[in-house]
Amino acid sequence: MLRKTLFALTAATALAGTAAFAGAKKDIVDTAVNAGTFETLVAAVSAAELVDTLKGDGPFTVFAPTDEAFAALPEGTVENLLKPENKDQLVAILTYHVVAGKVMSTDLTDDMTAATVNGSDIMIDLDDGVKVNEASVVTADIETSNGVIHVIDAVILPPQS
Repeated sequence: MLRKTLFALTAATALAGTAAFAGAKKDIVDTAVNAGTFETLVAAVSAAELVDTLKGDGPFTVFAPTDEAFAALPEGTVENLLKPENKDQLVAILTYHVVAGKVMSTDLTDDMTAATVNGSDIMIDLDDGVKVNEASVVTADIETSNGVIHVIDAVILPPQS
């Protein structure tokens, strides 16, 4: 119960934080930085050398795992992925969270698949809230100057990662 309460508060804080600067329409990276709940994602994007790409014209749709989502991975996973020798694996995981184009929540349909920048498909399920593979969307439609962010509660892994 405490975990659900903390999660709800975290999601509400993320939404409130992004609402405060939504009018300025920052790019995906700056929006994530300013939200304060995506420090691990921002560090990973930097380590994978994807910052310039995600600051580019886009548009992109990013299913952004929170810091709590990364913390839920097995101990040592994030640290290992951030090592230079694991850059290719990190890029594969991060690009699995990105879809080319701007896909708003109203564009989603039940049991749809979407091709990711990684090259593998993700599955969208609308039966019990919005799910992307096994992750739930906790905040949708955070518009940026070059796309949209949907906050998810888990890191999704591409096939064979």
